[in-house]
Amino acid sequence: MITLLSCDSKSNKQTKILKSKVKKPVYKFGYKVDDYKVILDTIKKGESFGEIMDRHHISFPKINKIANTIKDTFDVRKVRAGKPYLILASKDSVDKAKVFIYKNNKINATVIDFKDSIIEAYTYLQPIKKIERIVGGKIYSNLSNTMDSLGLSANLTWAVADIYAWTLDFYKLQKGDSFKLKFEEKYINDTIFAGYGNIKSVLFRHNNQDLYAFRFLPDSVKNISEYYDEKGNMLRSQFLKSPIKFQYRISSRYNPNRRIAYYGYRKKPHFGTDFAANIGTPIIATASGTVIESTRRGGNGNFVKIKHNGTYTTQYLHMKKRSVKKGDYVKQGQIIGTVGMTGNTGGPHVCYRFWKNGRQVDPLSPKTKLPEAEPLNDSIKPRFFKFINPLKYQLDYNQLSLPKEPSQISPEIAKN
Repeated sequence: MITLLSCDSKSNKQTKILKSKVKKPVYKFGYKVDDYKVILDTIKKGESFGEIMDRHHISFPKINKIANTIKDTFDVRKVRAGKPYLILASKDSVDKAKVFIYKNNKINATVIDFKDSIIEAYTYLQPIKKIERIVGGKIYSNLSNTMDSLGLSANLTWAVADIYAWTLDFYKLQKGDSFKLKFEEKYINDTIFAGYGNIKSVLFRHNNQDLYAFRFLPDSVKNISEYYDEKGNMLRSQFLKSPIKFQYRISSRYNPNRRIAYYGYRKKPHFGTDFAANIGTPIIATASGTVIESTRRGGNGNFVKIKHNGTYTTQYLHMKKRSVKKGDYVKQGQIIGTVGMTGNTGGPHVCYRFWKNGRQVDPLSPKTKLPEAEPLNDSIKPRFFKFINPLKYQLDYNQLSLPKEPSQISPEIAKN
């Protein structure tokens, strides 16, 4: 608002003589959109970048030049049907395209600018605002159902499962177990939800035992955050507890003295642990290593075998599909195949076998000592305890009313 004032010398009074509204310029993706005709659309099935450009009056020689110039930044052949895009075109009768903006997701877009003789492509990140939330939930059937009833997506559920993958068997969760979770939500323009940020802290109350997890950066040079319990012990260890994240059951345990009625109760050892799950459920590597076998053979069916180091080797049997080949290096948690029923099996499961120094052992037995990650250095612990003190207080004393029935859930949210 601009106001011009006039001073009457006789009455010494100020009088408004003009009011004028000034329209603020609108910017999107760094461009002043008032200078262009804005065209919003979506990639159609079978539609190519070239077809879109041709429709907006860009010649084929120019299209080829654009594609070749930006190929190291953006491959125009990989535009996907259903993705929205925005074109900034000239404000005249021709409506010739000047800028093409491909929206990869809610947060980032690829901007291709060819309005001048210099052609460039770059990633534009939307300004993101992060809001911290605390929610609480109670287990009635499993973690997935509880998180879903709280209005939280599967992505957050899997992130929680990843944090506790080394310390908590999600199959053993009991009715009445509960949790509190502090995490970040990301928003564009304060209103558009753009996914989750970091999980700051978690308290899982399982079997009357409190299991804490705090995200902490011990070394600013390496810049790698880890999750630690309240004593400074890292939750991550060398091996995951299970080759399936959750929603499985152990249908048969490691038993070298097993006897089966079908075989006349003859001794028929079982040197693996069977994790029953639906066909097609992802199977993950329990530790990083090199694939030394990926094949199909006899009663084992489709299987993958991974050598982790000179001491440990793991094997995953009866797969429906194998996703890695011999010689591949796989990381802990990487999907290596899916649950199936190949080979000798009475139902869908993965038989998980574990070798230590060339001898098959039970990885779930307390007698099998597996390597653990090192705790925080004593010199870092004072900083760690100071850092987690307010987070632990929030988890311990934030009174979130937990619902009695899943259908009645209305999450109590504490914004900080």
